[in-house]
Amino acid sequence: MPRRRAQDGTPGRATLSGGADLPKHIGIAAVSPEGSAFCYKLIGRRASEIDTPERRPLITLHNRPFSSYVEALARNDWPTVARMLAESARVLHEAGADFAVLPDNVAHHALPMIEGGSPIPWLNMIDLVAEAIVAAGCKKVGLVGTKYVTNGSTYQTVLGLKGLPLLVPPDDEADAIDRIIFTEAVFGRVRAASRLAVAQSIERLAHRGCDALILGTTEGSLLFTIEESPLPVFDPVELLADRAIAFALQDPSAP
Repeated sequence: MPRRRAQDGTPGRATLSGGADLPKHIGIAAVSPEGSAFCYKLIGRRASEIDTPERRPLITLHNRPFSSYVEALARNDWPTVARMLAESARVLHEAGADFAVLPDNVAHHALPMIEGGSPIPWLNMIDLVAEAIVAAGCKKVGLVGTKYVTNGSTYQTVLGLKGLPLLVPPDDEADAIDRIIFTEAVFGRVRAASRLAVAQSIERLAHRGCDALILGTTEGSLLFTIEESPLPVFDPVELLADRAIAFALQDPSAP
């Protein structure tokens, strides 16, 4: 169905025959194959649960080779990461997407560099996690992920501004988890011994007083299951998928 134009000449939203707005078109800016596929699958599953087929949003995904992001991160080259995200926003916009989501914890560090000039708005996954943690009343939160995440400022800044302490594994455990993610999880396979190492690290975070855990890698579902965790788990991609559907359906509670 073509878009309609408002009387002032600006693009208007297409509507269903009953007058309701069509759902917004979701754009996914892909970084890692596993994380992006997981996000697409979650959004697709939630969309399939919508009773009215016409209310199920379109989804478009754009990616650059994952190696391009890995190489830029190895150089600590955030401007290049930002340029690749900006390219995804442009391509998604040209494909008809109304907004974009970024199912990658590390790349969110570069998102503020391009949001102001983006042709479409972005849903910020890190902010969604912080909102959920505050709403749940958590007091001390653990974080596992790559060292870019555990040693970086992406979650630390947002949660710190809300007065929430964030604990991460010690350096040796963080190194091991980083290796597991980059040499196993991003390729869709994780050894049993690696899963055990991650589980033990989470157990130690619980013993240090954490009352919840942020799964700070989009490949997290390969590392352990929520049922295996001694702590309540906040999965950023799950939260992002839920909000993307709500936003696409014009839910007034979604920003």
